[in-house]
Amino acid sequence: MLAVLEDFEALARVVVTAVFGYLEALARVVSYGVTFALVRCALVREVSRLEAAGGVDRAEREIDAELIAATHARYAAERDAAIPPGHTGPRPYGGVGGTRIGVKCLHAHVAHLLATGDDVVGTWTLEQIRGKPT
Repeated sequence: MLAVLEDFEALARVVVTAVFGYLEALARVVSYGVTFALVRCALVREVSRLEAAGGVDRAEREIDAELIAATHARYAAERDAAIPPGHTGPRPYGGVGGTRIGVKCLHAHVAHLLATGDDVVGTWTLEQIRGKPT
């Protein structure tokens, strides 16, 4: 996994540490349909607890569907732009976490937020974990 993080780890750690106070690792994994993923960090456990308590359903109820759709569209555009021209292998699809509609994975949204600073579901998730707006 360290080879995957070589180009991205320093930037990710600076963004995460400066903005959210977490020293985490993010991986850029375009080939799996997920552009950013949380790896080996305490935040994964916190997000997992929220998901287990019904966080995905709550996020879909509490966040405007148009805002979620716009997040998916931005994510897909950024991911697709990272695919080299002439690529002939499998192509990822969907938005954050590979879904086109709604919320599939809070972890993917938080990773996207930490990497880009712009994910409404990721922001909502951190607000729930921290108990206050981020």
